[in-house]
Amino acid sequence: MTEALSSLAETFKNVGVGRAYGPAVTVNGEELIPVALVSFGFGGGGTDAGSASAPGEENAAGGGGGGFVLPLGVYGRSPSGHVVFRPNTIALLAALTPLVCAAGYTVRGVLRTLRG
Repeated sequence: MTEALSSLAETFKNVGVGRAYGPAVTVNGEELIPVALVSFGFGGGGTDAGSASAPGEENAAGGGGGGFVLPLGVYGRSPSGHVVFRPNTIALLAALTPLVCAAGYTVRGVLRTLRG
């Protein structure tokens, strides 16, 4: 188990800004820097070796992890030469959907409270 955790820690040792901002690419003579929302998590569980409640009962442990990458858009230059962010519209809508739902439920709750 400790070998697996050491391997996992080594794999994600250098996780940082480099995962959210990709290397610059040139498209039609314009330099673009891709931007993404990167999230991952890990978990594990188990029982103590001496915690079996009955003889012959086995103890277990387990773990897992996962993650996702959501492409948010790119940084590029505007015609005037300023750096601008160009969002990925579909990903932006997908990322904002939970926020819009939460705001809607909040407004509904406030309105119900004010009426009642």
